[in-house]
Amino acid sequence: MAQKTYAIIGGASGMGFALAQALVARGDHVLIGGRSPSSLEQARHRLGPLAVTQPVDIADRPALTTFFDMAPPLSGLFTPGAAYVTGAFAEATPEVAESAFRSKFWGQYWAIHAALPRLTPYAGVVLMSGAASVRPMGHPAYAACNAAIEGLTRALAQELSPIRVNCLSPGTVDSDLWRRRPAEMREPAYEAFSRLSLVGRPGDVHDLAHAALFLLDNRNMTGATLFADGGYSLR
Repeated sequence: MAQKTYAIIGGASGMGFALAQALVARGDHVLIGGRSPSSLEQARHRLGPLAVTQPVDIADRPALTTFFDMAPPLSGLFTPGAAYVTGAFAEATPEVAESAFRSKFWGQYWAIHAALPRLTPYAGVVLMSGAASVRPMGHPAYAACNAAIEGLTRALAQELSPIRVNCLSPGTVDSDLWRRRPAEMREPAYEAFSRLSLVGRPGDVHDLAHAALFLLDNRNMTGATLFADGGYSLR
């Protein structure tokens, strides 16, 4: 079987790195982008010779262009890497209110745009939203951003066909991002999500990587949002 190459923006840690591990384990190449050169170097060392890394910020359009200009033909793209802040409607500054859209929505939008010349005709693209799209718990701009990404998924699936475009929507995930936060913030969040979900626990990065791999591989999936949220959106 011919080796394929997949690009992951946000692949130096968390679910992006877990997906990279799964791809490399089956013999595929990965092109990993991220903001931290040191984290990228650690990821490249752990993944071995099938991995190439390059610094890129998903919110930086020129950097995205440079990242994909150097890419080989791509069989898939996963875009979980975004940095943003959230806030309540009445209290958030314009900077805070627009943060998720600037990085998470427009970052993924322009990442696909920059990648398009490199995507093979039947490539799979997996965007990242979040279960707040259908079950918001405050932070309305963040909820709206996730819903917009799911709408973008459906529109791009139609316009870019036969390239397949799907969206992965998690709930709270036990990831490097959360583990870097203070325990007094992390533990109550995990406990609250465990009560609200049907499986009684936060997700795991490997759960999400498995779901992303399914969306990349399944040739009959396009325009769909997969809620890998432990049933959070159902309660």
